[in-house]
Amino acid sequence: MEIKSAEFVISNSQIDKCPQHSMPEYAFIGRSNVGKSSLINMLTGRKGLAMTSATPGKTLLINHFLINGSWYLVDLPGYGYAQRGKKEQEKLKHIIEDYVLEREQLTSLFVLIDSRLEPQPIDLEFITWLGENDVPFGIIFTKADKLGRGGLAENVRRFLDRLSEEWEELPPYFISSSKDRTGRDDILGYIEKINRSL
Repeated sequence: MEIKSAEFVISNSQIDKCPQHSMPEYAFIGRSNVGKSSLINMLTGRKGLAMTSATPGKTLLINHFLINGSWYLVDLPGYGYAQRGKKEQEKLKHIIEDYVLEREQLTSLFVLIDSRLEPQPIDLEFITWLGENDVPFGIIFTKADKLGRGGLAENVRRFLDRLSEEWEELPPYFISSSKDRTGRDDILGYIEKINRSL
């Protein structure tokens, strides 16, 4: 898929203020500092489209980007940033749950996983919650350039093995690096394939 246009449309904290349209939406979510903004910029080929920051937890709103005038890429707040107050954590939890469970245009959710880490309970719990609510999703392992090939393969296998303990069938998954554009064609090709089937 060639990205010919990518434009920011709106940020908000309530799904009833999201754009009204009938186009598919592909949302990206993950733990704070998983590399979500960098991945979005890499996928769209627009360096400053999603704001990146060295400080975790900067995305506090639902951000809609219109791609090629035909589908939306949605940047969701990260989950599990412990340094937020309890009230703010609850607010973000509601924003995420409302969008994921209520947004009819959501076609697929991409859960970003830091490939450098051991399987994190918060990621596994979130994926289990998606399964319990029949939310279609895929997994993107980020920061693949930070590990050697052997370490990367081992960490991915370890995570998928943990999922296999609960899941009969594993979701689609992708290996990515925002630095060297690994996975870009695979992820965009997957989205294009779904769009064609709609």
